[in-house]
Amino acid sequence: GKKLCKRTLKLVRRASEAKCLKRGVKEVVKSIRRGQKGLCIIAGNISPIDVITHVPILCEEANIPYVYVPSKEDLATAGTTKRPTCCVLVLTKPAKGELEEDVKEKLKTDYDQVMSEVAEVTSSMF
Repeated sequence: GKKLCKRTLKLVRRASEAKCLKRGVKEVVKSIRRGQKGLCIIAGNISPIDVITHVPILCEEANIPYVYVPSKEDLATAGTTKRPTCCVLVLTKPAKGELEEDVKEKLKTDYDQVMSEVAEVTSSMF
């Protein structure tokens, strides 16, 4: 839904500011294989689709929830890059260093909110 999409993009923006974001298929796949946890966000308007077909499978094997957003351009804007991005991985903690407490709290509340909505959507599908 639109609400979830907006919240997800807001979460991506926060994660980007806090340096808790992996952009692009290569980086996301590498992070998942290394066992990093988070939320994977995949753009829906990718062509050819073969570029990202393996990402949801990897996510399911690693128990990482994933969600689709309509456009790769919106995903790039939220992730503060000019280049359109196929997928991003919002990490639960930054790759390097620690976050300030207030930034950490905001990121955690956004993350938890999106995660609960994703869980609701996926549970209603089965």
